[in-house]
Amino acid sequence: MTRDTKVVRLAVIPGDGIGPEVVAATVPTLRAALEADGHRLDVTSFDWGGERFLRQGAAMPTDAADQVKKADAVLFGAVGRPDVPEHELVWGLIIGLRQQLDLAVNLRPVRAFPGVPTKVRDTDGVDLVIVRENTEGEYVGAGGMAHAGSGHDLGIEVAVHSRRAIERAAHHAFALAGRRSGRLCLVTKSNAMRYGYPLWDRVVREVGEQYPRVQLETVLVDAMAARMIQAPRSLDVLLASNLFGDILSDLAAVLAGGMGMAPSANVLPGADVPGIYEPVHGSAPDIAGKGVANPVACMLSGALLLDDLGHDGAARRIRGAVAGTLRDTRHHTADLGGNATTADVASAVLHTIESQG
Repeated sequence: MTRDTKVVRLAVIPGDGIGPEVVAATVPTLRAALEADGHRLDVTSFDWGGERFLRQGAAMPTDAADQVKKADAVLFGAVGRPDVPEHELVWGLIIGLRQQLDLAVNLRPVRAFPGVPTKVRDTDGVDLVIVRENTEGEYVGAGGMAHAGSGHDLGIEVAVHSRRAIERAAHHAFALAGRRSGRLCLVTKSNAMRYGYPLWDRVVREVGEQYPRVQLETVLVDAMAARMIQAPRSLDVLLASNLFGDILSDLAAVLAGGMGMAPSANVLPGADVPGIYEPVHGSAPDIAGKGVANPVACMLSGALLLDDLGHDGAARRIRGAVAGTLRDTRHHTADLGGNATTADVASAVLHTIESQG
């Protein structure tokens, strides 16, 4: 299929809670940033999520992956609502879609923007990326329940780590580190785990032999949690398993001001498969509908989307507009200690992009 490089075909899944609010704030910024370079944004929206689950018994249709494959990329808002069991939506939508598309790598950049307050001291200049294996580990879905309801219930959760999945994530991490500082930290727990994480250590070292200019350091996950707070500027690119990457990236978000500042990308490097780009913060039902959600994480996820589609200039426009907006405390939402609304931030960022031409 021949694609018009002047048109970005975007599939949008607003989802639940504050998802529709932050997506609605982000799409106009993507459109304006692309139009400045003479490109066009073509949006197709899908009503997948909690409301669909309540109507039809499933958060997304069985052919969801085939539908989004018609797009160049997917912008995802959030999933989760109090009146639906969480696993029905997480596994029935976002994890399910990631697995169907085989999106092997999750990227979570963490950047401390000037003027944004954090709960951690001395975060100026923090700029790191967590590369997370995205299909296996504890999230593969293997296991079950034994003796359920007997009073001696036994939950079995099987962590699965394969050479293929580790290699895919490792190659992406080494290549990224090579384009950045040339430093890569592998986060592991092979001192206590007997099989999976020793395999990670061995495979990543083997992959590293193909990247002689990248310095590899192996750090245990508990030590990395402390180091991330105590010396975050010593870190550049981190490579982690699905579980460790998930936990550490949420911790790292604090360095940038919180979950409202945390973007992510789910991608299959080297394949013609649309990535899914989403803010990390979740559906936040406690503030849904109040118009106070921070849209920055979703906007920065949109910038990652543009990067991956080769629209570097448009991506820089969004990041530059976000950075300029956040320097003014009048544009800080409640999570950053301010009083700005979602619409206030969206308007300021969009105005900056449009004024740049």
